[in-house]
Amino acid sequence: MTVSSASQDATFHASGVITLTTDIGHKGPFVAMMKGVMLRRFSAAKIVDLTHETSPHFPAEAGFWLERSYRYFPEGTVHLAVVDPSVGTGREILVVLCDGHCFVAPDNGLIGSIAERERASVHRLDLDEVPGIDRAAVSATFHGRDVFAPLGAELAAGRVKPSSLGPTVDAVVPSWIEEPTVTKARVSGIVVTHDNFGNLITNIDAALLEPFKNPVVVAGGLTFPVRRTYGEVSPGDYMALINSFGVVELARAEQSAMEGLGLSRGAPVRIQEGSAHA
Repeated sequence: MTVSSASQDATFHASGVITLTTDIGHKGPFVAMMKGVMLRRFSAAKIVDLTHETSPHFPAEAGFWLERSYRYFPEGTVHLAVVDPSVGTGREILVVLCDGHCFVAPDNGLIGSIAERERASVHRLDLDEVPGIDRAAVSATFHGRDVFAPLGAELAAGRVKPSSLGPTVDAVVPSWIEEPTVTKARVSGIVVTHDNFGNLITNIDAALLEPFKNPVVVAGGLTFPVRRTYGEVSPGDYMALINSFGVVELARAEQSAMEGLGLSRGAPVRIQEGSAHA
């Protein structure tokens, strides 16, 4: 976190786009209320739901999705990420500038991997710097509506500069997901999450497979060949591949790898050299 706040402010030009990442789901009016607050303040906002189905109370998954998705949005996008088990406590809220994007998230590990980059600047939110927020009216259980939404609208409209929202910070809560362990013989990571198809998504980036001539993936006591796409195996067969996020994924053609293997978040996954016929 060595880039100056002034230089980051100069590269952030609000585009009017806001993304939302939460664990709220779609039962009840909660997401809609957040959007309503933003539209009341900034009616021209373009609000995009990144996901509201991250694992409840697990900030690291939200950070995983956000880190691998934000580049597909225009510079000047404001990314609001609210997976906040400690809402209403003394935990801080961070405003992070990186790569021409602005991220707002609780300081609970969600935004750690982005905030710790050398090119990022990080501010601790001072609520008094957000126009029109009455501290007495802020719910102790729904900061997404009462803090994040109005702040996101002000940022997306370009009415406040990120660096004006509070002091800079040099240390944040790190991500709960550790980086893979790399040796000459293997790469060891974990399953981070799964998608709607039951594909098991890991924290192992594609580049970590490059040193292996014929990499295979080991998980749940089984060994999986690395394929290019799902259609290269027969229905019901298992495989590993590099998914659209650029990380290793365990899949089962036309079925759920998660259900078939009985694996879930935190399951260890290993990359190693396979035989020529794997």
